[in-house]
Amino acid sequence: MTDMRRTLLWGVFLVSLFLLYDAWMKHTGHPSMFAPAPPKPAAVGSAAPSSAPSAAALPTPAAAGSTAAAAAPVAAAPASAPSAAEHIVLTTDRVKATFSTLGGEITRLELLGHIDPNDPKRNVVLFDESSERLYKAQSGLIGPQGGAALPNHFTPMTALPGERTLSDGTNQVQVKFESAPVGGVKLVKTYTLRRGDYVIGVTHEVVNQSNAPVDPQLYLQLVRDGNAPAGESSFYFTFTGPAIYTDASKFHKVDFKSIEKRQPGDKIDHDTSGDNGWIAMVQHYFASAWLLNGNEKREFRTTKVASNLYSVAMVVPLGTVAPGTTKTLEARLFAGPQEEDKLAKLAPGLELVKDYGYFKILAEPLFWLLTQLHKLIGNWGWAIVALVVLLKVAFYWLNASAYRSMAKMKAINPKVQELRERYKDKPQQMQQEMMRIYREEKVNPLGGCLPILVQMPFFIALYWVLLSTVEMRHAPWIGWITDLSAKDPFYILPLLMTASQLLQTWLNPAPPDPVQAKMMWIMPLVFSVMFFFFPAGLVLYWLTNNILSIAQQYVINKRLGVIGK
Repeated sequence: MTDMRRTLLWGVFLVSLFLLYDAWMKHTGHPSMFAPAPPKPAAVGSAAPSSAPSAAALPTPAAAGSTAAAAAPVAAAPASAPSAAEHIVLTTDRVKATFSTLGGEITRLELLGHIDPNDPKRNVVLFDESSERLYKAQSGLIGPQGGAALPNHFTPMTALPGERTLSDGTNQVQVKFESAPVGGVKLVKTYTLRRGDYVIGVTHEVVNQSNAPVDPQLYLQLVRDGNAPAGESSFYFTFTGPAIYTDASKFHKVDFKSIEKRQPGDKIDHDTSGDNGWIAMVQHYFASAWLLNGNEKREFRTTKVASNLYSVAMVVPLGTVAPGTTKTLEARLFAGPQEEDKLAKLAPGLELVKDYGYFKILAEPLFWLLTQLHKLIGNWGWAIVALVVLLKVAFYWLNASAYRSMAKMKAINPKVQELRERYKDKPQQMQQEMMRIYREEKVNPLGGCLPILVQMPFFIALYWVLLSTVEMRHAPWIGWITDLSAKDPFYILPLLMTASQLLQTWLNPAPPDPVQAKMMWIMPLVFSVMFFFFPAGLVLYWLTNNILSIAQQYVINKRLGVIGK
């Protein structure tokens, strides 16, 4: 049994070192040993894969030639069209949005006031069309399968004149795009950006200028490369990718890898239709989502568009549009921070884009409590400290039971060591004698573990709350900690965290086996390395928890007379 424990401990230790080394390689820009380096975003003109949806497939660059040609001769070569497109920039107090006259798509969205963690002189850019990132919001029309081409996000459009910056005394700014008739149909898009809002109103007007009725479908889609956000830590994971919500199946995340592996005929692992719901593209702290105001029938699609380029789309049948008539559909595009309370008011379930992992049922009330403490205290750092204190108070008696058990184990440790030396050649008898001592001293060897295991889900849930809460970005605590979402610039908190881990090890009962005892001192040092790269808010949470645990454990050990043993 001793040899097995020793082997397991060394195995855990070596695997931990290996994983830390791999995380350090990724952190310093080198490729992981488990996966190739992430590919660059696909070019706009990349060919579409053969596994496109069979029913009324959405336009792709390879298939856009016929549509573009029908619209205007200049777009006959779609790959070169973006360079000729005009870019319109609208600015409010919240966002700076760039629109392209090629399809009226949003090609760039800068979130004003949200500082880029990789460059303090820049704001966070959500949508982007650059060499490092391809992430856009698009919409357009498709007809029945095999029908005539209609205006889509590759169709050249004209931007009508108007104000481009939100002026003092006004609450909104608009831009309107009109396409030339394609297949006898004209598409008019009107984007409305409002003061103090991350929601963009998008009105689609379908004008049938032909002599025959048409049955168009409107698609709303988000296209993004499969790379993680720049600067994301290698020491913890946050989800990046599409998400779909319906009342029937609720919130469902779709991993890029599952889209990549999907073959024609494979079962789709998310809802594909409904009369409610929305689509989103999620990343750490931020998200974008297409929302509809009514109960229109809709399809949901996730597709590989090109190499390392994926889309999530919502397709809405508009019904028959008679000749000479216009049909209008209102939609909303959210693109901004994952502020849970505000998201919940926009659409059912939209707050779920904030990723709490598997402990959502515990994380949500903890976040509510954290926000209430922040309203009372006015500082997110001290709110974290106060929340940990409340949790420790709530679990005081469980912790006291665990620490009393560990203190008793520490007290009888000399007897156990003596038994190990006396019966080192008789392991079976040694186990019997140890169990006798446990019975006589009324000590449960697992008594220190079970109460702690009961509390672990709550502290893991709090970990996810702190990791995913966008309000922590640029939130100061004291002195040198000016951003709780960034690592401690002077590593003071991680060093204190390491010291607290070692102090806890000293207070705990030493394992009987000398090798295990050494490992108990080495492993806190190894795992503490991760805290040097964790956000300061997370380290503050663990440090506070450790300090309170040490204080309680010290008092109990002193009361039982086992300090220094």
